[in-house]
Amino acid sequence: MRTLRNSRVLATTLAAAALAAGLVGCSRAETNTPAAAPDQAPAAEVRLGYFPNVTHAPALIGVKKDFFKQELGTTKLTTQVFNAGPEEVTALLGNSLDVAFIGSGPAINAFTKSKGTIQLISGAVSGGAQLVVKPGITSAEQLKGKNIATPSLGNTQDVSLKKWLTENNLKDQVKITNLDNPKTLDAFKTGEVDGGWLPEPWASRLVLDAGASVLLDEKSLWPGGRFPTTVMIVRSEFLQQHPDTVRALLKGQAAAIDWATANQAEAKTVVNESLKELAGSTLSPAVLDRAFQGIELTLDPIPAEFPQLAKDSVTAGVVKEVVDLKGFADFGPLNEVLKEAGKPAAAASGLTK
Repeated sequence: MRTLRNSRVLATTLAAAALAAGLVGCSRAETNTPAAAPDQAPAAEVRLGYFPNVTHAPALIGVKKDFFKQELGTTKLTTQVFNAGPEEVTALLGNSLDVAFIGSGPAINAFTKSKGTIQLISGAVSGGAQLVVKPGITSAEQLKGKNIATPSLGNTQDVSLKKWLTENNLKDQVKITNLDNPKTLDAFKTGEVDGGWLPEPWASRLVLDAGASVLLDEKSLWPGGRFPTTVMIVRSEFLQQHPDTVRALLKGQAAAIDWATANQAEAKTVVNESLKELAGSTLSPAVLDRAFQGIELTLDPIPAEFPQLAKDSVTAGVVKEVVDLKGFADFGPLNEVLKEAGKPAAAASGLTK
């Protein structure tokens, strides 16, 4: 009898546990964020990657002004600087990075290569990319036989250039050279390259420091002039294990953007100081002003444009098939931060599960 009674107690306990698990599962589905288990806690350390570019201003400001640290509390923030997206993706896939500010193209590639284990969690910057060329080049047709630089093979600007050339019937008629941004400036000055499709501040540096002309501002190719130049992505495992840490990073980025919007002059100074520390040089006031005029700091990931970005990678020849982006994004943590700030939620646009 004791055995039977114990069995009944065990069955009742298991049923209650199953019901509790079901309720947790419902909550997870509603927020699209993995529910925190009782043993989950803020991470002891979070490893954050970003670039020394004006198009990564929220990261530069967030680190320099300690906005991230203020929200992270006891979690240690370790940062690593990259020149282009593909290198950063390698670090994420190699489990040596947890969260990254990155271009939209490499973000999609990271999701694809990781088989869905890297996800988009927020926007950071819209705009800030231009095709700048020698002054004598005034049309797409005149690019035939010319040498145009992009930061890295398969990075956001590389995809944009290749797609644009294809649409202008210039595929295989323009040489494309992948160079680190500082090397592009030097190569343009010496005449080794005829221009570049570049993020800020490098487009502005070629224009103001080396005499280049703007052949195309990428804003002109997108509805309303808005497109996701820089976004935030995370390893899904890290998000599942440390959702509070991810929310803290997003709150830090939100604070950095709000501060930069309210203190534009000081924000430029902070970015310039960061560039000096990370890249060894500063920008002139004119270059800084021009670079900031071309960007919008925003948490909005502009999700509606990602299906087109996925198609662009195929058009550019970077990948063979259009990626299915369902499950690419998890805006649960972002929408919690936005709600707390009294701001509208980010639209799913078919990117979430």
